[in-house]
Amino acid sequence: MKFTREVKTGILALCAIALLIFGYSFLKGKNLLENDRTFYAIYDNVEGLIPSSPVTINGLVVGKVISIDFADRTGKLIVQFNVDSEFSFSKNSEAKVYGGGLIGGKSLAIIPSYEQGLEAKDQDTLPGRIEAGLLELVNEKLTPLQLKLETAISDADTLLTSVNGVLSSDNQRNLNSIFNDLSVTMRNFRNVSGSLNTVLAGNEKKLNTTFTNLEEMSTELNQFTNSLSKVDVERLGNNLETVLNNLNKTVTDLDKGTVGKLIKDDKLYDNLERATYELELLLQDLRLNPTRYVNISVFGKKNKPYIPPTDTIN
Repeated sequence: MKFTREVKTGILALCAIALLIFGYSFLKGKNLLENDRTFYAIYDNVEGLIPSSPVTINGLVVGKVISIDFADRTGKLIVQFNVDSEFSFSKNSEAKVYGGGLIGGKSLAIIPSYEQGLEAKDQDTLPGRIEAGLLELVNEKLTPLQLKLETAISDADTLLTSVNGVLSSDNQRNLNSIFNDLSVTMRNFRNVSGSLNTVLAGNEKKLNTTFTNLEEMSTELNQFTNSLSKVDVERLGNNLETVLNNLNKTVTDLDKGTVGKLIKDDKLYDNLERATYELELLLQDLRLNPTRYVNISVFGKKNKPYIPPTDTIN
């Protein structure tokens, strides 16, 4: 059977259209010859995930990301991806975006959940979750460190400013003066140390003699201490107690005898005081009027009459 040129042209056009559709679907990551299932997941941010990124289950690549587009006016993103139909999982399985290293981009992993009667079907929407990648983790760890580093740099700058304020020209001169004085002090100390060494060297024999005498004195003191430790302290205490008892008895006997009466007799004290006073008056009258007591008449002159004193004690 011969085909006309128009039929051949139509068949060629249909083949070209089919090839174009197949090639376009293949470039989008969908193979028309395979029975794949298409799923969706919604995220707030999918930075690093691109179409044709691999889809994995337990680390095994089972599909590709087909497209990423806005889900609504709030800015949420909807990701379309396909999965081989050979593996069955629940529609409650999570679609997790993970990865994102220094070189490689992010991938999409399905965390399978196995529930009877809830198998995921074509065009289902799976719950989405984002796992922080290497760059996010590094950024999360470096942000507090950056804040601390900035604070440390600020404190260091403040410290340097304070040090610059302290180390003004006047303070620098004062510090130089202090160090110069300290240097002079050290030189003087060195000279004094040399003089002391000279004195010690010159009097080494005397010092040795002194230390020898001290050692002998220490030895004698040690011997005296040993001798003292051998004294019968108990016997000495008993003898001392006996002496004190005898002394106490003697004092008691004196107190009971004549001496005690003399010491305690107030009348005797008053009589002694009165006799002392009368003796004082007698001596005074003898000094003032000696003729009352001694009368010497050479020519037989008559004695003057006795006039009693006015201060006689009654």
